[in-house]
Amino acid sequence: MSDVLVRYADFRKTIAGMFSTVTQTMVDAALHYANKHLEGQTRYDGTPMLDHAVAVARIVATEVGLGRNSTVSAIIHDVVRLAAKSEDEQRLETTLAQCKKLFGEEVVGIVSGLANISELKFNTHKEQASSFRDMIVAYSEDPRVILIKLADRLEVMRSITIFPESKRKKKSWESMNLYAQIAHKLGLYNIKSELEDLALSQLESKDYKHIVGKLAESEAERLAFIERFLEPIRKALDAAGIKYHIKSRTKSVYSIWNKMRKQQVDFEGVYDIFALRIIIDCPKEQEKAQCWLVYSIVSDFYTPNTDRMRDWITIPKSNGYESLHTTVSAGEGKWVEIQIRTERMDDIAELGIAAHWRYKGVNQGAQTSELWLQRLRELMDETKEDIAERFDAKPASGEIFVFTPNGDIRKLPEGATILDFAFDIHTNLGSTCSGGKVNGRAVPIRETLKNGDIVEIITQKNQQPKADWLNFVVTSKARQRIKAFIREEQAKNAKLGREELERKLKNWKLTSKSIDEVVAYLCKYYKQRTGTALYELIATEKIDLAVVKDVISRWLSGEADEERRAAEAAAEAARRQSQSAAKPTTSTDALIIDEGINNIVYKLAKCCNPIKGDDIFGFVTINAGITIHRCDCPNAKHIRKNYPYRIMEAKWREQAQGSFRVTIAITAQDSAGLVNQITEVVSRDLKLNIRTINISSRGDGTGVGTISVEVPSTSVVDMLLHAIMRIKGVQRAVRVNN
Repeated sequence: MSDVLVRYADFRKTIAGMFSTVTQTMVDAALHYANKHLEGQTRYDGTPMLDHAVAVARIVATEVGLGRNSTVSAIIHDVVRLAAKSEDEQRLETTLAQCKKLFGEEVVGIVSGLANISELKFNTHKEQASSFRDMIVAYSEDPRVILIKLADRLEVMRSITIFPESKRKKKSWESMNLYAQIAHKLGLYNIKSELEDLALSQLESKDYKHIVGKLAESEAERLAFIERFLEPIRKALDAAGIKYHIKSRTKSVYSIWNKMRKQQVDFEGVYDIFALRIIIDCPKEQEKAQCWLVYSIVSDFYTPNTDRMRDWITIPKSNGYESLHTTVSAGEGKWVEIQIRTERMDDIAELGIAAHWRYKGVNQGAQTSELWLQRLRELMDETKEDIAERFDAKPASGEIFVFTPNGDIRKLPEGATILDFAFDIHTNLGSTCSGGKVNGRAVPIRETLKNGDIVEIITQKNQQPKADWLNFVVTSKARQRIKAFIREEQAKNAKLGREELERKLKNWKLTSKSIDEVVAYLCKYYKQRTGTALYELIATEKIDLAVVKDVISRWLSGEADEERRAAEAAAEAARRQSQSAAKPTTSTDALIIDEGINNIVYKLAKCCNPIKGDDIFGFVTINAGITIHRCDCPNAKHIRKNYPYRIMEAKWREQAQGSFRVTIAITAQDSAGLVNQITEVVSRDLKLNIRTINISSRGDGTGVGTISVEVPSTSVVDMLLHAIMRIKGVQRAVRVNN
């Protein structure tokens, strides 16, 4: 016996127990053929690639329930895929010809479809749903193609730990949000649940381990409860002469996690941890009557919750699923889900739409296959929006997963921008980032990313980090890189600026004072706190050196002192005249920091974002001049307690003009067109300028987000909040600090 047949002896034994000798011979031939053409090809853990193909074939035969041609196709599918990937048309043509000669036309059709699917590239989260639908229509001339593809993905997820972390995340995300949903629509519930659980173990590993641990802890108690619960039901079923057997099924880890997340409860708060399945053995014509008889017996002992009653026997699901579901009270606050079905119904529930081959037979001709495919296409059309909605949902961890154009996955914190993404890939890419494309749409560097986005970075050679970038990046990596660049630029400019000033002083022959004395005087004149800041202004040509020369000359000659005294006297006279006339100030400055000083340098604190009308105070900082805080600022109490000597009174000028940015947090029902309604009210009705808006779904029927708007004062904020609250579906709208 050859080495390949020995290596896969267990698989061959399984095939021998299911199929005829003709099929066994063809499977052996497929093993020999694949082994020859995949020689030297290995997986990430160093095992032969053929191990993957054989594992897929086992799933196809034993778990999906397909036949000989599907099993053979699964064994050789990587041979054809690699030939197609090589872009060598002669190699592909030769491979397909060999397969046709050895295994027949049907097998060639299946493996060709599988190869085509492997080459599909998904561009955006909504196009991904559409692409999957189109994939079925375009490549599944034989319906078995998509079923084998699902088996292939299941085997990949069962082996997920052999892949690098970046690929694990990407494959897990696709499995949870695409493949599991296809399996669900086709009625492959076991495959759907396993894909979700395996994906969850990678995407939310802490939550996954917690739930698995809790299930293990409660297993003995759960099994004892089930036995007590079933005892009277078994006696009654036996007395009624019903042939049956009972399965108990623990809810999948993903289902428990999803319920905990949606209902905001802990593990103990999920009541329906398990379900019981009563499976009846009876002729098809007696199925409905027998199922309802069993329901009657169960309800004799336990009270059903009528709201949780589901009759999929009278009207089966669109994918063929038939079952009678009820949830009954077992006392002690416990609820138990019971599924009642026949052997035939259970077979369809286990194997999904593929089970129709067993009961109707694919060998009835092309017409049967075409009807099957037509129904499959209808199901995929129905699936399109479901998948798109799932991609819009956020993971519970506050993280998002986005893709590079090549399909590599990147994990970023919620609220991450194009710029964060660029720095996450490489520092140089972030430093020269000038914008990007999200799902093919051009966007600015401030654009906030969402789950499933495909992101491409646009760069410019002359682009470099700016201080205002720190206002919207959220990742520590981006912030660190930007700050490091700014520090380097400041140090470089400080050196250049000092050298330039020293050189000019010599050229001007103004060397009677030391450079440090000159710098100290210029800092006072230009209202700069440090010499470094002054040097940077000189290096970046923000102050005119000709003016600097004049300032220094007048200072050294004493002329500046006379001008200063005259200016102070004029200012004092003007102030007194203004006070005596009780006229409001006409300064264009928005704030009055001190009654005797105009045009003082200040900035508004970002921690509380004060706007005209807020009660405010000034705080003298060490490096940034005066910052203005709201009196109810989260930091106000700490500042007043620890630095009372650096507090300055401040108030708004009544005639001050300008606009301030205010941010409103919104909670609303998750409905189509919500963002349009908000923008219409703010822009069209209130005539206010929107700076940013970001509303996203929480996956529980509500959406949350923020809108930043330019307003002239707090009075307009009240009007803005009132207008937003009047929008249908908006539940909450409040001003936030930033």
